[in-house]
Amino acid sequence: MEPDSNRQTTTDGPRPRVGLIYDERMCKHFTPDGDRHPENPNRIRAIWKELQSAGIPQRCVVFNANDAEDKYISLVHTKDHIKLIKNIGSKKLDSQRRSRMAAKYNSIYFNEGSSEAAYLAAGSVIKVAEDVAKGELNSAFAIVRPPGHHAEADEPMGFCLYNNVAIATSFLLNERPELGFKKILIVDWDVHHGNGTQKMFWKDPRVLFFSVHRHEFGSFYPGGDDGSHVMIGEGPGAGYNINIPWDNGQCGDADYLAVWEHILIPVAKEFNPDMVMISAGFDAAVGDPLGGCCVTPYGYSVMLNKLADFAGGKIVMALEGGYNLDSLASSVRACVEVLLEERPITGALKAYPYESTWRVREELSAYWPILAAKLPENLLSRRTPQVQV
Repeated sequence: MEPDSNRQTTTDGPRPRVGLIYDERMCKHFTPDGDRHPENPNRIRAIWKELQSAGIPQRCVVFNANDAEDKYISLVHTKDHIKLIKNIGSKKLDSQRRSRMAAKYNSIYFNEGSSEAAYLAAGSVIKVAEDVAKGELNSAFAIVRPPGHHAEADEPMGFCLYNNVAIATSFLLNERPELGFKKILIVDWDVHHGNGTQKMFWKDPRVLFFSVHRHEFGSFYPGGDDGSHVMIGEGPGAGYNINIPWDNGQCGDADYLAVWEHILIPVAKEFNPDMVMISAGFDAAVGDPLGGCCVTPYGYSVMLNKLADFAGGKIVMALEGGYNLDSLASSVRACVEVLLEERPITGALKAYPYESTWRVREELSAYWPILAAKLPENLLSRRTPQVQV
């Protein structure tokens, strides 16, 4: 479905033009042997079914996906990486050969449809990001797979083939300078650290990368020190990489909102982005088999609503993880309703901020003066104790 030329309206006035991308061709990426896998086509089908049941597509501008061009993918990925992803779709390869290729990488599978799906996912995020930047859309949600935030410049990993959000961000900054987007905030709320995105903008002060994730002192996927709070960027990018590493699971709405209140929102105000890109993983949601956390659809809606105060509400969301189909679908619906300004945000949540929240403030206070501001003693004394492992 192509977008109409007229702005959508309601009885209360103009409705925000919210873009949605869904394309069944991205379901061609699945395990070659039919084995069960958490990252499977039913993820995006469940989302689309939930949105349709609520009549949401009729209130949005819906697009089919388009392939990303190699010249844009090469902004963040190497030629060898692009060659790999392109070649896995070759009919000359059989299933066994693809499986041997995939076995070289961490948590990856390939089939004949993987290449097409990867190009469509990356192209989808580029498409809606450009339309939001041009003012043709107010915001957008790209319902894409495979996800992207683990994919590094020269290596697919963690279910991710191309880094969709990083490609679209680099596209706006480097290929569309006439649009005037000079600073982009990337918020990665997937329960796993966005290692690929972090590395791609490690030295770039035009991108403020913020990842909140389970880390557990490097024992939680993707593992190692990359997701630590001391990883703050380098050179001109120092201070523009912010990691909030949870030391344990079971984090919920109030825990995330404490981080929003005490770190993300103050820093975002100082950074003053021209656009907000969200690596929207929902594997921290209630019941997720991989995340072990308990964020509700309401929690995600509040997190998103607070980000809508920046960049004039220019927000692009791209699906990352999320493997409980019910919580995934309901969480995405809650977020799209926020973009449509149809979901009332009420109530307040108070939390005991985790010890890791204060560690991040201290680490970054030299780069963001707002984080050096003294907090009330009654708040500082209400820390959730650090869990030792």
